[in-house]
Amino acid sequence: MMVLYSGTTCPFSQRCRFVLFEKGMDFEIRDVDLYNKPEDISIMNPYGQVPVLVERDLILYESNIINEYIDERFPHPQLMPADPVMRARTRLFLFNFERELFVHVQTLERRDHDKDTARTMERARTQIRERLTQLTPIFVKNRFMLGDEFSMLDVAMAPLLWRLDHYSIEMPKTAAPLMKYAERIFSRPAYIEALTPSEKVMRR
Repeated sequence: MMVLYSGTTCPFSQRCRFVLFEKGMDFEIRDVDLYNKPEDISIMNPYGQVPVLVERDLILYESNIINEYIDERFPHPQLMPADPVMRARTRLFLFNFERELFVHVQTLERRDHDKDTARTMERARTQIRERLTQLTPIFVKNRFMLGDEFSMLDVAMAPLLWRLDHYSIEMPKTAAPLMKYAERIFSRPAYIEALTPSEKVMRR
């Protein structure tokens, strides 16, 4: 059985929980206290971070790598496109999300506070707001990131969209199509099941 070591407030862990529930398979989730991580996390992941997926002698970390493995191991419903060209484009999108959006999420999730924190965090909020606003036109016609089909791109984006209130990011009115898209994801049964009690209170 797959075991996922997951932070109860970690957006990257949430991605993996979401995929596991979408697949409807047998798995175990072990909650990890992000402020007091057990020593075995650093043994399994040299970067000392969650999520970590363990299946027999396989240990994986990094949410997108974990999710692709789950998707290949349990191909129904398929979350990565079957077409090699579309799959490559999806991987590129995922890479861009990490560089252009989730690098700022990591800033907002940081536990250490220094004198530049407030300015750095405000800059991160601005970057996220601007990048999400740029993505909004996609959802004027599309139900999901790749069209009508729910995919790994939607999984990757969901934790950030859920945390906009939590991060004090207010989207402009022009982002209404993006916010409607977010509600479509949030209404999925697997999404609701995958939420931890700590995540449920992040949204007003």
